[in-house]
Formats: sequence, structure tokens, C-alpha cells
Amino acid sequence: MANISWIIAIRVSVLLAVLSFAAPTRGQELVPIAYNNPDLHVDLGVGLWSWPLPMDYDGDGDHDLVVACPDRPMSGTYFFENVDGDAKLPVFRPGVLVAGKERNVQLSYVDGQPRVLIPGAEFHEFLTKGFESSRKLSLDENLKMKGKLRANQWKWADYDGDNRLDLLIGIGEWTEYGWDNAYDSDGNWTNGPLRGWVWLARNTGTYEEPQFAEPVRLEAGGETLDVFGMPSPNLADFDDDGDLDLICGEFLDGFTWFENVGTRTEPKLAAGRRLSYQGKPLRMDLEMIVPVAFDWDKDGDQDLIVGDEDGRVALVEHTGQVVDHMPQFKPPVYFQQQAHYLKSGALVTPVSFDWDHDGDEDLVCGNSAGYIELFTNLGGSPIRWTGPQRLQAEGKTIRVQAGPNGSIQGPAEAKWGYTTLSVGDWDHDNRPDLMVNSIWGKIEWYRNVGTLNEPQLAAAEPIQVAWPSTPPKPAWNWWNPEGNNLVTQWRTTPLIVDLDNDGLNDLVVLDHEGYLAFFQRSRAGDGQLELQPGRRIFIDEQGQPIQLNAGIAGKSGRRKLALVDWDGDGRLDLLMNSKSCDWMRNVRDEGEFIVLKEMGPLSEKVLAGHTTSPTTVDRNGDGVPELLLGAEDGRIYYQERTSNSN
Repeated sequence: MANISWIIAIRVSVLLAVLSFAAPTRGQELVPIAYNNPDLHVDLGVGLWSWPLPMDYDGDGDHDLVVACPDRPMSGTYFFENVDGDAKLPVFRPGVLVAGKERNVQLSYVDGQPRVLIPGAEFHEFLTKGFESSRKLSLDENLKMKGKLRANQWKWADYDGDNRLDLLIGIGEWTEYGWDNAYDSDGNWTNGPLRGWVWLARNTGTYEEPQFAEPVRLEAGGETLDVFGMPSPNLADFDDDGDLDLICGEFLDGFTWFENVGTRTEPKLAAGRRLSYQGKPLRMDLEMIVPVAFDWDKDGDQDLIVGDEDGRVALVEHTGQVVDHMPQFKPPVYFQQQAHYLKSGALVTPVSFDWDHDGDEDLVCGNSAGYIELFTNLGGSPIRWTGPQRLQAEGKTIRVQAGPNGSIQGPAEAKWGYTTLSVGDWDHDNRPDLMVNSIWGKIEWYRNVGTLNEPQLAAAEPIQVAWPSTPPKPAWNWWNPEGNNLVTQWRTTPLIVDLDNDGLNDLVVLDHEGYLAFFQRSRAGDGQLELQPGRRIFIDEQGQPIQLNAGIAGKSGRRKLALVDWDGDGRLDLLMNSKSCDWMRNVRDEGEFIVLKEMGPLSEKVLAGHTTSPTTVDRNGDGVPELLLGAEDGRIYYQERTSNSN
């Protein structure tokens, strides 16, 4: 069996032997990696956050999906063509950009026709002109509200059956929540909740020329209707009793049912209840959900077409049944599309590594949902890839989530995990393991208890350090590290690397104050591996320790890193996230210190509003690494390097 330590270090060792001339440091345009696998079907998806607009976009009689995506780099509106007709779960063609970017896009159906609105305006010719033609509505787009508004969702609805179109407006209000750093020492959130209100602006004009009364907040059960942010209101006769009821989404993953216990012309909403199915709450896989009521399967009842934060879209099918005055919906089934570009959720964090030990490099990826997914390289030219396989540990799918108090930015982030990782032989048993950080800032590793060709992972174990006293932690963490566990800034890459070339893999990661630190590995007197406290050995040209993030609380961490000899001089450089990818060149040693020099971006292409995540690969085996960059849209972008780059 080959020594896995050599395998893991192969790129470094090859780079140390490259030709004496400087390798090219920049390259061609970043392009997304394609599956090149025409028979493969994967989850349909746009980039970060999907706003679905189900409609017959091409006029051929079946239901297509139009999906708006408001975030970089995939910002725009995409048409996914249904080529399977009236199948309940068709396989769509890959998305085609058909319109620009708009936020808070909402779909209403009036007399069977789709109507597309944003705050204060309607795109009355959407099917032919997209967002190029609009008309204003005679109502202030923020309803004269002065707080911190996020969701602002406008829909047509004849609320009271008078044959005039009223406006139903969902508002997500964040003033009380505040967003960041508000836990007490017991992990209780001390700010207010997210507010999710639904406003009604009655049409006092006519059907053709609407005028609107002052908007009022709807009540349910005698109190102001209020869900956990982003209500996405949907008014329809969900229980088939002749009046219109209300179903709302939220910023998290669930749905609230408000039964109309009044009449069609005098609505009265009962107190909200959570939608459930067979005794279990109905939940989406992720959060920031956007439900749209629509009879997808053409069976006469209103289903829900729901967008998720990671760009996917699901069918939540109405069963046609009503139990205890509540419509019954099946759990979400995510739509499929013909595979086009590799995509792992949102804010993907890839590592290129030969996971199955077959001689080519696969991709192991974290993402915002907290999964770890594997894309297997099937070889060929161009390379053919499998769809994402979610890795398991002890037979259970790995998923890290914040829960109610694991994110410093509060309980609104409960479903996020933000896994970021590296691959290496941490226990020196000649098998590659996973080292993972997440939304928690806890560094953990998954031991490979399988084989080189068929890795199997044990349950996560905390990384422990030989701390001389109480383990440090970020000052804003309400919780303390257990035992000698390593806790650092959230959402930062932990790098397995033998930095001192002593044959033992070390750890390089941001420390609890955001400084780039070297956690050196050694052997204790009994021969056991031991990790020493981090030392700030990385300095700038002025001799100052490099602090890659000086922000606090929610503005801390978030650094995605890779160590690689980028310029072919035999020294490991640092690549890090930015709007694309920035390079810090390793220029020299000064005693025990390593001097890094900022060299700027490797590409001018903007791939993030939040963050990217770099890794490298040597596809042509010339000893010169090429850039792979995980982007905010969940795609992985490749940059070929050319001999005349500079």
C-alpha cells in the first residue's frame, strides 16, 4: 500500500521540483465546471436564493419553471423548460437566462394568467418583455415604514370577494431582531424575534384602475398576524370550502396555516397553525423559503412551489385531503434538471483530492446547508462527473447546523452550517481524513476507518490542543470550549499541512482573534500525536502578524484558505477568498516567521456578494497548479493558466 502521507503531499513535492523559471501566476477567465454527463439528472437550481415563478412560459401547454435569483454571480431570471409535458415531476432542461435581476419578485394568478409584481410595480408584459416594461402602483413601496425591512412581497388578491384586486403584502421586519451578537451566557437570544406581517391594501378604485386605501395589518385569532420573518403570503381556497384561506412561509423552513373561519366576502382568519403531514411538521430542507400557491399537477387543488436558499425548488403537493380543518401537503420533493454545471448548494467550499484513490482528483465540498458532498471524477476528456453524493459518518448523513443558538447572528440562522474543510491524513494511518469547521467555529475531524479506495468515516471528533491553561475562544462566543477542544472563528478553513516538513501533519487556521496561526504537531513522551497551541508565525513585510479578519461577532471569520506553491518557487503561498481569489506570496523566512506579501486578485471576475472558496488542481500534470474556486452560487469555477500569464 502506498504511503498516504506522500499521496497527500504530492502537489507540494511536485511543485518543489518544478523548473527554475517562475510559473505563471494568473490565467484565463474563470469558467464553471460542467458535468459532461448527458444522462445525469440533478437537483434543479439557480444560485443563492430562488424565487420561483411557475408558469407556462413558452406557451406549449405544460408548466415550466421561471426562477428569479437576486444574488451574485448568477443574478438574473432563468427559464427551466419542461420537456416532459404534464408529468408531475418532469426533468427540466438547464436554466436559460431570460431576464435581469429583481428582488422580492412575486407571482399572482388573476383570471388564470400570471401577474408578476415587485414592491410598488407590476411587470404587466412579463411573458414578452420580462422586467423591461413596468407600471407603477399607487402605493408607497415600503408602506411608509421606517424600520429594517428585508422581505417586501406584493401579490394581487381579491381578498373580500368584491371583484376588485386588492394588494396582499408580506413584510419581513428586522428592527427588534437586530441580527447580531445578542445571546446571554446561557445561550438565550435577548433581542426580539423576526417579524413577519401581512398587510392588506384594499382596492377602492376599480378592477381596471385600482386605487388603494391605507394598508392595514391582517389579524388572525384576534391578534396581529405575525410569523418568523418573510411571510410569502398565499391566499387561496386550500380547504375547498368556498372561501379564501392564507398560508405563509417564513425566514426559516416551515409553513403556517390561517383558516378563514368567516366567509368569502367577510374573511376572518383563525389563529395560525403549523402545516403538518402524518403528525410531523412540514419543513423544507433549508431556509429563506419562498412558497408560491399553484396547481402544479392540474388536479384542482393548490400545491405549493417552494424556493430554498441554496437555489433549489421543490413541489409541496396538496393531497386533496383536509384533516382537522387543515389541508394536507406532502413533504417537499425537489425538482430535477438535466445536469449542466457542478453545483453544491450555495457558498460551496471545494477541495480537490483523489478521494477514491483511482489516480484522478475528485471534489469534496462543504456548503451553506452544512452538508459535505462528493463529486467523483469519472475521467475522460473533458472530465465527466457524477452528481453530488452526501458523505456519511457512522452511516448517517453529515450535516452540521447552528440550531437555535449556534450562529452568532441569531436563531434566524438555525438551518445553516457553512461547512468548510480540508482533506489529509490526520492520524497518520495512510488513509485520508476530513478536517471540518463550520458555523460553530468548532474544529472537528472525521477519521477514515475504511480503505484508500472506499473511504468510510467515523463520527466527528473534536480537535484537541495541548493548551497550557483555559482554552481560548472568540470573545463574543456565549459558550465555552469543552476540555482542550480547539474553538476558533466561524466559517474559516482548517488546513492540514506538514508546514515544518518534519513528517507530521500540522494545522494552519485563523485563531480565535482572526490571526493566521500555525498549530504544530509533535509527539508526546508516550509517542502519541499532540497538537501545540497556535503561533502567529505569518507576518507581513512590516513584521506584523497577519490578521485576516479583525471583525467581531458576525463580521469575524468567514475566511476560506488554501496553501499551495502558486508561483513555483518552492514556498507555500496563501490563496484566500475575496470577490474572486486573492494571493499572498510567501517571499522569505525571518527566523521562525514566514513573510507573506499581498499580490492582489488572481481574477477580476466577481463570483461573490459574500464569499468564495479557493482550492487548486493540476489537471495536465505539469507541476503548475490551476485555480478552482467555489462560488456563492454553488458552482465551482476553473481557471486555466497560460504560459504568458504574468
